[in-house]
Amino acid sequence: MIPHLETSGSTTAQTGGGHRIVAVASGKGGVGKTWFSITLSHALARAGQKTLLFDGDLGLANVDIQLGLTPRRDLGAVMTGQSTLGQVSAPFPEGGFDIIAGRSGTGSLANLSMQRLGALSQDLAQLARRYDCTVVDLGAGLERPVRMLAAVAGLTLVVTTDEPTALTDAYAFIKVTTQETPQARLGVVVNMATTRREGERTYETLLKACKGFLKIEPPLYGIIRRDARVREAIRYQTPLLARFPAADAAQDVEAVARKLIDE
Repeated sequence: MIPHLETSGSTTAQTGGGHRIVAVASGKGGVGKTWFSITLSHALARAGQKTLLFDGDLGLANVDIQLGLTPRRDLGAVMTGQSTLGQVSAPFPEGGFDIIAGRSGTGSLANLSMQRLGALSQDLAQLARRYDCTVVDLGAGLERPVRMLAAVAGLTLVVTTDEPTALTDAYAFIKVTTQETPQARLGVVVNMATTRREGERTYETLLKACKGFLKIEPPLYGIIRRDARVREAIRYQTPLLARFPAADAAQDVEAVARKLIDE
C-alpha cells in the first residue's frame, strides 16, 4: 500500500486523504502530464495496487479521450447533484484501475466557487480511502482549481521537460505551491528525455533554481525517456503498458510506481 504521506498543517492533514493521493501537475501543457497520469495508474494497478485515476483537469479533461472512452457519467453529473463522486467512478478493465472522467470542453467546472471546490476536494479525499492509491491528473498552470486539488494530495509530482518554458513554469508551480503550503511534499518527473543523463541535467537545472531561490530540494522521482511508441499508443487510444509493455518509457514509469510503493 502507498505509504502515509500526510503533511501537517495542510489541507491534506485536515481531510485525512493525502496518504493515498498522488497529484500530477505541470506548469504548462504539452509535457505529457495526462499520459504520465494514465500510465502511472496502470503501472500501480499492475503492481497490485487498487488504483483510481481522477481527471482533475476541470474544463479541459482528456483522460477519456486518450483512452478512447465514452463515460456514461462524469464530473458534470457530480457538480449538478445528479450523482456522487463514487457513483461516477467506472472501471477501466484494460488497465485494471478505476476512472473518474472530467468534462471536456466546458468552462463550468473550471469556474467552480471556492465552496464547491472545497467540497469536491473533501469528497475526493473520502473516496480515496477505498483505494491503495488515487492519481489526480491536475490541469496545467496555477489556477485556483489546480492549487486546491493539489492541496489534498500527500505528494505532488511535477512533470517537466528540457524545454526552457517547461522548466520555468515547473519552477513557478513549485514556488507558488510552497508559498501557499510550506509543508507540501513535491517531487519531480522529467519526461521525454533523450537519455537518462540528459534527464538528470534537466532535473539539476530545476533543482539549482529551487535551492537557490526557494531553499528547497524537491527529489527526482523518475526520468521518462523519449519513446516513439508513446505517440503511437496515444494515436490508437491504448495504454502504453497494454500495447508496448516493454517500451523504454513504460519501464521508466513502472520504476516511478515501484518507488511510490516502496518508499
